[in-house]
Amino acid sequence: MQTLCGLDCCDKCSLLEECGGCCQTNGHPLGGSCVAAEVLARAGQEEFLRLQRAKMDEINGLGLPGLHVDTLNLVIGRYINLAYPLPGGDTARFLKDHRVYWANQIEIPGSEWCYGVVGDEEFLLVCRCSSRGQAPELLLYQQR
Repeated sequence: MQTLCGLDCCDKCSLLEECGGCCQTNGHPLGGSCVAAEVLARAGQEEFLRLQRAKMDEINGLGLPGLHVDTLNLVIGRYINLAYPLPGGDTARFLKDHRVYWANQIEIPGSEWCYGVVGDEEFLLVCRCSSRGQAPELLLYQQR
């Protein structure tokens, strides 16, 4: 399937039938928005790649042990919008379910845990959780 950004995210998405796809929705999956479609429409492929590389450099520059990102995937928030425990017992979700973000999950060497990284042009979120997204711990939420 053709996408606006040229990646194969629509082919891998289990929500494609419900969504309609990137080109069919003009970059508004499930009525939401997509970081790739926004940047491409505004500034083109070169800027999209530059911003994606800058986000990876930012993540890699955090200095967290075992955290190194070589790729960021386009992932819809619904799949990665974890509920983070807050002091006092409440929980909070920071993502929009119908927005597509840059994201990846990185296994922590020698551990049963992994890092989850997600962001767009406006924020970066880093967490630690099990490989299935259980017991999430918010490590960083930084807005631009």
